[in-house]
Amino acid sequence: MARPRLQDVADRAGVSLATASRVLNGSSRQPGPELVDRVRSAAAELGYVVNAQAQALARSRSGLLGLVVHDISDPYFSSIAAGAQAAAREHGSLVLLASTGRDPEVEREAVAAFAAHRVDALVVAGTRWTPEDDEALAGALSTYEAAGGRSVIVGQPVGDGRVVRPPNSTGSRALAEALLDQGWRRFAVVGGSGLVVTSRERTDAFVEAVRAGGGEVVDVVDTEFSRDGGHAAGEEVAALARAHTDPPLCVFAVADVIAIGLIARLRELGLDVPRDVRVAGFDDIPTLRDHVPALTTVRIPLEEMGRLAVSAAVAEEAPDVVEVGYDVVLRESTADA
Repeated sequence: MARPRLQDVADRAGVSLATASRVLNGSSRQPGPELVDRVRSAAAELGYVVNAQAQALARSRSGLLGLVVHDISDPYFSSIAAGAQAAAREHGSLVLLASTGRDPEVEREAVAAFAAHRVDALVVAGTRWTPEDDEALAGALSTYEAAGGRSVIVGQPVGDGRVVRPPNSTGSRALAEALLDQGWRRFAVVGGSGLVVTSRERTDAFVEAVRAGGGEVVDVVDTEFSRDGGHAAGEEVAALARAHTDPPLCVFAVADVIAIGLIARLRELGLDVPRDVRVAGFDDIPTLRDHVPALTTVRIPLEEMGRLAVSAAVAEEAPDVVEVGYDVVLRESTADA
């Protein structure tokens, strides 16, 4: 059976094609209530499905928001996505999601695809790379904005769009100061690749604060910015922990997912956290509530960041930069065993 057309609806309702289009595509120029009821009844009887592109043209908006994240399986990004979806519903919009696998070119392609589908706004969540890697994304966002779109970055700025900034530097400094106050003086840092701006911001701020407080950073271990990256760094960290036992080493993993992988590998290698080595993370992702030992971390409002990004994307007037707060949460993983 052929799919019903808008002309079929118009014929069934006994109205013109233009009238049927105005009713079903949400035009501001609506006919009288009696005609509206006839058109909608005819559409329901025929099983007519509205053409979303025609509806977007009639309303001058699609009702769609594009959300681009690095890895939707990472609780950091899934929490941001949950907040973005909740805020979008409140604004009568639907979120379209793209997960890029942390590939800058895939990220650019996702932005271009959403722009081609005429989304009302774009939110891009994720750490930045080198200026060269970000150049293509900046160009795609600039083209989208020049055509009337609005973009928001969750992370470091790219181009001229609005930004929701996580407290990478301030949170890391506060964590270092809290660990120094606990009495720890010897530290290592496990970070993502030096090409990842979030890793650099958190590492540099933590190291600077430790040294300013009279502590020592014995090593900075580069690894992949993921749970598997933390696991892969385990042997190097275990060697450092065995070389520095009095006082025990305290390790800052620049993301909770890195800390989780690291602790799993240390356990496999016969090291106990916190007895043999202390470990702290950053983000306070939801999965930490089930992690043993309970992980010291910097709590940032992940879902709220998604909500803030959508609010900034749909608002006519909004700050260019929204700074996000944090709390240092001291738990069992850095306690004195």
